[in-house]
Amino acid sequence: MVNVIGLGYIGLPTALMLSAHNVKVIGTDRNRELVKTLRAGKTTFKEDGLEELFENALQAGITFSTEYQTTDTYIVSVPTPYDKFSKKVNAGYVISAIKDIIKVAPEGAVIVIESTISPGTIDKSVRPLIDAAGRKDLHIAHAPERIIPGNMVYELFHNNRTVGADKREIGEKIKALYASFCQGEIVVTDIKTAEMTKVVENTFRAVNIAFANELAKICRHDNMDVYEIIRICNMHPRVHILQPGPGVGGHCISVDPWFLVGDYPSIAKVIDESMKTNDSMPDFVLNRIYEIMKERGLTDLTRVGLYGLAYKENVDDMRESPTLQMLESQEKHLAAGLKVYDPFIEKDVVKNQYHDLDEFLNSVDMVVIMVKHDEIREKADTLIGKIVLDCQNVIDLPGVFHI
Repeated sequence: MVNVIGLGYIGLPTALMLSAHNVKVIGTDRNRELVKTLRAGKTTFKEDGLEELFENALQAGITFSTEYQTTDTYIVSVPTPYDKFSKKVNAGYVISAIKDIIKVAPEGAVIVIESTISPGTIDKSVRPLIDAAGRKDLHIAHAPERIIPGNMVYELFHNNRTVGADKREIGEKIKALYASFCQGEIVVTDIKTAEMTKVVENTFRAVNIAFANELAKICRHDNMDVYEIIRICNMHPRVHILQPGPGVGGHCISVDPWFLVGDYPSIAKVIDESMKTNDSMPDFVLNRIYEIMKERGLTDLTRVGLYGLAYKENVDDMRESPTLQMLESQEKHLAAGLKVYDPFIEKDVVKNQYHDLDEFLNSVDMVVIMVKHDEIREKADTLIGKIVLDCQNVIDLPGVFHI
């Protein structure tokens, strides 16, 4: 039996996938309301294919609990934020989970940490807990998740995986567990290498996004078309520049690279500057709004609306959302009034939030496209007559402004 600890965006799909492939699973989370919802047969977030996967897992016998179980395998999938001052990983949730597992784990059990952590975290924060408890009979492995909201189910099936372990036989055992559903290649390596590879993957993406964002700032300064420049450059066979945007959200690219900055502050200079560039984009967009309002003679900020609250298209995940970052920055400058709408966010989470596109559009004169949901692509004509700042370069209408 596998006890999956943490039933959020990563833990829940992982638990369901294992269960749907004939692995006995109990999912554990300290959030009683979340567990109550899952026991009632309802998922806690939207995701393509998740409902069907949930049904298959329920039929296979998955159960949910707020209690840690006595079993031979644990998968820890809890949040790993970073300290915004030191930039180091905050392993508090992982440490708390390990302490509770130690209390109930039988001899020879394997603890698999899926949460993304900085290289050396297991040696510095996890192993000492196990040693101090006199539980050297327990085994540790690290199998960092590699899935993205909006495509989780497909990527769980098809993405390659990495398993880090102290002993080859433990690594192979966990590889076989993931191979029950994973059709990608599963590489077995040592723990620190596994820790590093996951952080490096997200750091690579963050640095490349930062280049595109910095390029957008340069082009804006001298009134050049960054999208046309990128299009032409990408015709070169060895060049692939990404698209700029209003900021970086989610719990991977906007967080994980900071782990390296925190652990290697005197070395990780390019990473540090890249993260600062990405973090600066919400304020850059706010300034663009100001410039465009001034150019078009719009003086009432309450007539400006932000389209999109999620951190990426076609999901309801708002973690580290650029829109939320922008609204926070706005409040710090003692300004308020921006309206917000997102078709995927059903509950009120911010002030001046709308839940109907037509009502939202009728209430504003200027629309800022923060997220490229399919809805706005398909209904671009509804923006005719509006001042549009398209931060995602998806609206093909005359007179549209860009970052």
